[in-house]
Amino acid sequence: MVLDSSAAMGSNELQEKDATGALGHDLSNGSSSNLEAARRLAKRLYHLDRFKRSDVAKHLGKNNEFSKLVAEEYLKFFDFTGMTLDCSLRTFFKAFSLIGETQERERVLIHFSSRYYQCNPNTISSQDGVHCLTCAMMLLNTDLHGHNIGKKMTCQEFIANLQGMNDGKDFPKGLLKALYNSIKNEKLEWAVDEEEKKKPHSDGTDEKDNGSQTKAVSRIGNSNNPFLDIPHDPNAAVYKTGFLARKSHADMDGKKTPRGKRGWKTFYAVLKGTVLYLQKDEYKPEKALSEEDLKNAVSVHHALASKATDYEKKPNVLKLKTADWRVLLFQAQSQEEMQTWINKINCVAAVFSAPPFPAAIGSQKKFSRPLLPATTTKLSQDEQLKSHEAKLKQISTELAEHRSYPPDKKLKGKEVDDYKLKDHYLEFEKNRYEIYVGLLKEGVKELLSEGENDAPGLKKSHSSPSLNQESPVSAKVKRNVSERKDYRPETPSIKQKVT
Repeated sequence: MVLDSSAAMGSNELQEKDATGALGHDLSNGSSSNLEAARRLAKRLYHLDRFKRSDVAKHLGKNNEFSKLVAEEYLKFFDFTGMTLDCSLRTFFKAFSLIGETQERERVLIHFSSRYYQCNPNTISSQDGVHCLTCAMMLLNTDLHGHNIGKKMTCQEFIANLQGMNDGKDFPKGLLKALYNSIKNEKLEWAVDEEEKKKPHSDGTDEKDNGSQTKAVSRIGNSNNPFLDIPHDPNAAVYKTGFLARKSHADMDGKKTPRGKRGWKTFYAVLKGTVLYLQKDEYKPEKALSEEDLKNAVSVHHALASKATDYEKKPNVLKLKTADWRVLLFQAQSQEEMQTWINKINCVAAVFSAPPFPAAIGSQKKFSRPLLPATTTKLSQDEQLKSHEAKLKQISTELAEHRSYPPDKKLKGKEVDDYKLKDHYLEFEKNRYEIYVGLLKEGVKELLSEGENDAPGLKKSHSSPSLNQESPVSAKVKRNVSERKDYRPETPSIKQKVT
């Protein structure tokens, strides 16, 4: 029996709050009451006793000890022994709706990976390996079945992307081929509540089909993949604020923005965490963001800001190229302000961008870019610097090799275009990582903390975009899709001036 949503959740939240509040006392006194409470809640969640399927994930994915206990007890209801990883994940998803904040959903999948490894310790070498493959399947699911995706990932690309990801070794090719074919033949879906099924929906890849909120501006993008969504975190550190005029120059993959959508618009910009919010009103920490603010927001993960030297119609203009190669122009109020925005954006991108999956090289005729995860890196600052340096070395070597074998002058059409696309991509990536490495060596903490008093209510920079380890509210901002697509130059001619 499922009670009225508001009434049921009111009592459930209160029960969990009471149990969580007593947790510290119980642990310090060696009491097992918290474990018994976790078992009772897990049992009710599994049997949907006064809970809906859409309620489950929020109780398993919170960042506290009681929620971890609940998740561990909940997973004990699943026996994955002898099952393949993809079948186990499908079985798991039949029990509930994987919805909620990005961090919450990722924690749920971490618990799943732990349970699968417990049941099958000899199938995959480590729990981290299980989680890596689980994430890879979620990424592949979006790539093959999501909206607005161009070239689909091939099996060879999927295998190449996971090279060295199994504790430094490769996963068995037979395993990866089986996982790829499973996802290709049948997309991953989670259970939905009966009332959600009755609601109209457009097609099989819509968010509604997977039990997430319908027609919600707060969930912009494809929720099939919880790792490419950028969460709006109200507790994130604020690094820079000020008025900026924005002009859209190129849409995703460098396709030139249609003329009617290129006009300049003025916003109050707030660089908060890894997101650049563009608001109509001046920033106030206590004020909630509007739906329009969330629509205009841009993620700066894997992005690069630079002076727009090829734009001469206005002064103090910087160019921001995002992870999916959208190009936005921003006019600052002065030359100094422009440079400060460039430094802050690049610092945030250098510090918090998670390492990309390796690109598939030599396994396909047509060039395609690597996946750029939107999740925050888990590396320390020193490890992040080493990661960027290794990537810079790899890109530089690849660019040199690429230019040493130019296409035959007799060739025309797609082969030449593909060569230019790859050259353009490698040149940009080399420049991006050179800047990232330089900033990390200079000491980004000092750069991020400079000018903290340029607006009221600014918070000091921290080692993470989020100052609060609890999951942020369930609002999503427009994120850089970062799906596997072919790179295109910003304009038909790479050297053409911005107009």
